[in-house]
Amino acid sequence: MNKPLTILNKPTVKIDVVSDVVCPWCYIGKRRLEKALNELSSEYDFEIEYHPFELNPNMPVSGTDQRAYLSEKFGSEDRYEQITGHTTQVASAEGLAFNFDKQKVSPNTRKAHAIAQLAKLRGLQLNVIESLFKAYFTDGVDLSSDANLIALAVQAGIDKAEVEKVLSDEAAQVQIALHEQEMYKLGISGVPFYIINNKYGVSGAQASETFVQVLKDAGKEIAAGQACDVDGKNC
Repeated sequence: MNKPLTILNKPTVKIDVVSDVVCPWCYIGKRRLEKALNELSSEYDFEIEYHPFELNPNMPVSGTDQRAYLSEKFGSEDRYEQITGHTTQVASAEGLAFNFDKQKVSPNTRKAHAIAQLAKLRGLQLNVIESLFKAYFTDGVDLSSDANLIALAVQAGIDKAEVEKVLSDEAAQVQIALHEQEMYKLGISGVPFYIINNKYGVSGAQASETFVQVLKDAGKEIAAGQACDVDGKNC
């Protein structure tokens, strides 16, 4: 009589995640959300889909020097050190290893997003998203390189020929831009942003406890968490 009840036909909660693979708070938010999903796994099933958002859609295709780019964005090298140091500490608390010193290139992320959308069609999107985040923030992989993107996608289970086709398909990249315009129309100007059951919006990398509460009671409004804005000075 004291055994926990098994819930049959658990309700499915749809979570649309708007993010960029070079947004540190998107990776932190991913881990926090995952902890919440794990806590609620006995009560709900979850359907998760990632949507593209470029923090800098005008970034050169070849990328640019990360330290110089972010130092200018934040206002100084000292500010760069402060922000990346703080973000690294927060990430560590979530079990993530951020190594900004390894990453030399701030990439244009449109091709990475195109691969993530291909991965969605193959049922591998979550694998690819995780691989891209880890490659950028932990391993220092240059995501402006087609060869690196192909290798990451193949490791995640996508056919190499399909990846190569997407990377050479301008139409696929145009679709990313169009998809982003839809996000702007919804009023989304910073990431991460979460849309629960096509109705409730959650802004920022909220604490896992907050995600738990929101997922249990999606109708409640919550305060915005830390996020990366297109013109922001905090990440």
